[in-house]
Amino acid sequence: MNQPRMNVESFNLDHRTVVAPYVRLADTKQLPQGDVIVKYDVRFTQPNAAHLEMPAVHSIEHLFAEHSRNHSERVIDFSPMGCQTGFYLILQGQPEVTEVLELIEATMTDILAATEVPAANEVQCGWGANHSLTAAQEAVSVFLAGRAGWENVTA
Repeated sequence: MNQPRMNVESFNLDHRTVVAPYVRLADTKQLPQGDVIVKYDVRFTQPNAAHLEMPAVHSIEHLFAEHSRNHSERVIDFSPMGCQTGFYLILQGQPEVTEVLELIEATMTDILAATEVPAANEVQCGWGANHSLTAAQEAVSVFLAGRAGWENVTA
């Protein structure tokens, strides 16, 4: 099926050809002052076949955003995909793939050890009741179990 070229990189990805879980460099941007940022597609579930429930997505977002910064000063943002199949990790500079995978693995390991979701309250979060540490840890456990294949985006 031929689709028109889109401005958003992920809209040009044939989601039928990928095999989750995976970690994929999705974009590199050089900013006007010369700084470089990279965006990684951190895919948890198979597109159009499965998705994460919102309390899991929301809690993974909070947990990763908080814990990842203990492992790297490069982290700019960790944002959920609207399709609820994964997240975008935005980093400063152009780290080696091994550095990115180690950051993700270390942070996911922290999530498994967590005893609470950071900032999961109505003072610090816009929907503080919409969290599930258990669901987040279950999803992260499955994601980590696929660690050996994270660099294999397609079958």
